[in-house]
Amino acid sequence: MLFATHTAYLDHLAGPRHPERPERLQAVLDGVQLAGLVDAIEPLEPVAATRAELELVHPTAYLDRIEGISAAGGGRLDADTYASPGSWTAATLAAGAGLTAVRALQQGRGDAAFCAVRPPGHHATRDESMGFCFVNNVAVAAAVLAEQGERVLIFDYDAHHGNGTQAVFYHDPRVLFVSLHQWPLYPGTGRHTEVGEGPARGRTVNIPLPPGATGDVYLYAFDQLVAPIAERFAPTWVIVSAGFDAHRNDPITELALAAGDYAPLTKRVLSLVPPGRRLVMLEGGYDLDALTFSSATVMRELADEPGTPFEHATSGGPGGGAVRQALDYWLVEDLL
Repeated sequence: MLFATHTAYLDHLAGPRHPERPERLQAVLDGVQLAGLVDAIEPLEPVAATRAELELVHPTAYLDRIEGISAAGGGRLDADTYASPGSWTAATLAAGAGLTAVRALQQGRGDAAFCAVRPPGHHATRDESMGFCFVNNVAVAAAVLAEQGERVLIFDYDAHHGNGTQAVFYHDPRVLFVSLHQWPLYPGTGRHTEVGEGPARGRTVNIPLPPGATGDVYLYAFDQLVAPIAERFAPTWVIVSAGFDAHRNDPITELALAAGDYAPLTKRVLSLVPPGRRLVMLEGGYDLDALTFSSATVMRELADEPGTPFEHATSGGPGGGAVRQALDYWLVEDLL
């Protein structure tokens, strides 16, 4: 397993008492130790994304604004997204981590890659930074792969809907975007009726789940809805937006997953493509212990070294009705 991170991510400071804090990176590094993977991973030094690569997703004026605010000493980009002097460098290296990992995987250097990055990216639209996000890291990686002729599945299990990623690819049939997320919750998008438009109709799959949803509901949603859609799409690459704020201890969400739930879910997602075409990128997750346990669980699956669960999987929570509603909609609309 390739593992990409960078000390420059620590220089992005979102503000005092902000949940998206530098300590999150150390929590993931602790997960590497906890999982016993120190000897099983190959460290990967991220190279910053170029302007040409970033502009596959974001317009020049948008990137200039973020870079300028960061260079001027920092400032607020929206109500909860703040740039510090180190934010621009961190953001270009966060997007670059995914691209560096893609190149290394294409060279046969590993079977999968985990990118522990900051700032996260899945809320960033083409021209709007929001939800702690500046550059849409997974979208940049997916756009580069799509330009190479690949068919990319983005699987987003962050508790918050990846509205930015959805918006970037809402009309692009080369990318299948799948999101399981809490509803209602910020940013208020991600209804099951949002399925893509034009040639990309059916290339967006949203499964909004109620507070308290447990891991068995996620697996039910994957087996009943996601798997048949993915089989028909036939992806050649999988990118996971790995937000761990669906954990039951997260301070800003209300879902009920445990670290053990990420093992079978990750295993199912990885099975959709062959080794060497699997990329996981960190998004949210704001309880540090939960972040350590959950990231360790996912990295074990990436390295194909499963072990004793750090926390047992959960079941019995609400959400089955929401999955059936989404499934019924896809059947009625003849999308499945």
